[in-house]
Amino acid sequence: MAKDTTHFGYQSIPIGEKIGKVASVFHSVASRYDLMNDLMSFGLHRLWKRLAIAKCALKPHHVVLDLAGGTGDLTRIIAKKLNHTGSVTLADINASMLSKGRESLLNAGIVSPVNFTQANAEMLPFTNNSFNCITMAFGLRNVTTKEYALKEMFRVLKPGGRVVILEFSEVTSDNFKKLYDTYSFAVLPKLGKWICQDEESYRYLAESIRMHPNQETLKLMMQDAGFMQCEYQNLQAGIVAVHLGFKF
Repeated sequence: MAKDTTHFGYQSIPIGEKIGKVASVFHSVASRYDLMNDLMSFGLHRLWKRLAIAKCALKPHHVVLDLAGGTGDLTRIIAKKLNHTGSVTLADINASMLSKGRESLLNAGIVSPVNFTQANAEMLPFTNNSFNCITMAFGLRNVTTKEYALKEMFRVLKPGGRVVILEFSEVTSDNFKKLYDTYSFAVLPKLGKWICQDEESYRYLAESIRMHPNQETLKLMMQDAGFMQCEYQNLQAGIVAVHLGFKF
């Protein structure tokens, strides 16, 4: 693929168009995003997120960045663990998702210690060595240049800190892969049409998962960005994987 083009699902598009196209997807689905997550994962996304948080090894005084935090699922759990001593910043490039996250957290009575920032993962508006931990759940595959985002995460992470990335990945079972592909391309878009009146956004979701780097490739990309002791854990036969890396 030429350097001036990138993927949007299976489409090849000019690199400058991806942010707008991804923004359109999430503006469209923001209001029903949490409901769709529950339906399409059969509620498993909540377990996956808790497993990811467990790998953060959070301490009450930690300063945490929940990048591409969307509607605030991870931020909610993190804030409770910090217990008003540390802080967590929910950052997302999409204003609709960020607004939904703020609303969701306020409705849950979670005000402190949460901050909100609209930010592009490729150009984070934070100083070097700012955070003890960075989380990113189901956001990296939507980033235009993932290498830039990983380097930015490394830059703003404190020495001794860790990054935890939860993302859809490559299914490890050939038999299960056939069933998963049928669900992804035949069922998921129809579910999106029924719940969100948006079939194309969920077709993009299925395609973007297939275009995302697999487990080993993402591990190497994290190492190239500077992270050390990188590892991953497959969940549900590799439907998703939790990646862990450290800055020393």
